[in-house]
Amino acid sequence: MEKITVIGAGNVGATVANVIAQKDLAAEVVLLDIKEGIAEGKALDIWQTSSINHFNTRVTGVTNDYLKTKGSGIIVITSGLPRKPGMSRDDLIKINAGIVKEVTEKAVKYSPDAIIIVVSNPLDVMTYTAYKASNKPSNKVFGMAGTLDTGRYRAFLANALDVSPTDIHALLLGGHGDTMVPLPRYTSINGIPVTQLLGKDELDKIVDRTKKGGGELVNLMGTSAWYAPGAAAAQLVEAIVDDQKKIVPLCACLKGEYGQKDVYLGVPVKLGKNGIEEIIQIELNKDEQKLMDTSADSVRSVMKVLDDMKLFK
Repeated sequence: MEKITVIGAGNVGATVANVIAQKDLAAEVVLLDIKEGIAEGKALDIWQTSSINHFNTRVTGVTNDYLKTKGSGIIVITSGLPRKPGMSRDDLIKINAGIVKEVTEKAVKYSPDAIIIVVSNPLDVMTYTAYKASNKPSNKVFGMAGTLDTGRYRAFLANALDVSPTDIHALLLGGHGDTMVPLPRYTSINGIPVTQLLGKDELDKIVDRTKKGGGELVNLMGTSAWYAPGAAAAQLVEAIVDDQKKIVPLCACLKGEYGQKDVYLGVPVKLGKNGIEEIIQIELNKDEQKLMDTSADSVRSVMKVLDDMKLFK
């Protein structure tokens, strides 16, 4: 791919740019931020590792200059403020929705054919914001959530079972966070169902830790995670660039699948050069479907906050 743009040069954005560059997925990665010098500095720092880590992708940093992003095939949006103490969820939505709307509109102006991957929080509603702002088909605008959540889930399972994390295949559905829908019966270790290797109590603890995975890191560091979210977003970029037809869970717009309509929610999809090529509908039992419905209701309540802001005419 000729060019990939990452908007937001904070910890997550810089990590996304770094992983994309190291995988040599594009001729150029443009890192953009509104804060003078930040994107330029981080891009220069990454580029100076090119001879050490053996990659050719040029890494360029710019301050608010969207013309430099022109012709990007993929745009990764990581912009937005982290939630601060005392800030309500609605406050965060109002601030970040304005930011995501603005950067999406500016980026799409110069790269009308780009696929958009959203990483900004609250993830489900920020993906919906980018979708509305971009006027693109929904298969070209989606959010990175399930990839990160399953990454955390598999890491915890690898610890519990003392096995390689690469041998674990897992699936999680629903919203990003507390309303996540765990699916232990779709989790296996090289084909062996995890339910044969771990008891229900231990599995439940791992699922609960996964739901609170982001919060655990905030409590430890005083700020949000970046290595895993950055790597997860880069994995989606790689699936598109290499047309992998990779089955991954991500935040997609549902149009009747899983009994849900007009809501962005985590589901498994086939991801390739055209973005989401297929939403895969797996069979859910009654309990799992009930959790999925609850998760959708929760996301809709957040979407309503956005709709009530009347950002989109």
